[in-house]
Amino acid sequence: MFHDFLNLLYPKLCYGCESGLLAHEHILCTSCLHGLPVTNYHLEKDNAVEKVFYGRIPVENATSLLLFEKKGVVQKLIHNLKYRGHEEIGPFLGAWLGNELKDLPQWQQVNMVIPVPLHQKKLKTRGFNQVDKFGREIAKALKIDYRDDLLLKITSTETQTIKKRIARWGSIDETLTVQNPSALQNAHVLLVDDLVTTGATLEACAHKLLQNPRVKISIATMAVTH
Repeated sequence: MFHDFLNLLYPKLCYGCESGLLAHEHILCTSCLHGLPVTNYHLEKDNAVEKVFYGRIPVENATSLLLFEKKGVVQKLIHNLKYRGHEEIGPFLGAWLGNELKDLPQWQQVNMVIPVPLHQKKLKTRGFNQVDKFGREIAKALKIDYRDDLLLKITSTETQTIKKRIARWGSIDETLTVQNPSALQNAHVLLVDDLVTTGATLEACAHKLLQNPRVKISIATMAVTH
């Protein structure tokens, strides 16, 4: 009764269509959930996310849970997470993807999850790294370490969306550093981020990690543009 009373005062809304959620629904209503453009790329070799990085960095595995479409539900989810502080979306997507990956042999080789880092200035402004809880849930599902203390962003950069890929890669790479590189020896790192567009940010992060001996890289994100 108390739950129903609270819901009457502060109704929980679907992040996709903003309709009221039923008691058994979480984050999205059943209609929006079933309508999500799920990729299943983790079941495909040479999928669209892997192709983003061909000839750029060696990637063992790569996947994105969802396809990003302008004005679609996925855009609304990421916007609500990133700019409106609805952090519960991160673990929702992370637990979903983690559950998909945990029984696949090629993903069981991963032994560490590392998030694309935020500069402290942006972290202070936003209050959280939008991929933190997403990555933690994947690490929990795979039963491996989550390390947000190894790859750090030490210099703030201007918004990256207006730059060409090559220029972006160079500027991002210069802002990154690796702490405690010995912890990365022989590591198969799963880099996690919210969205793959040009792949420049993930490429720069992977390049920095690959400078350490015998590191392998896999990639997982919430969504990918197409």
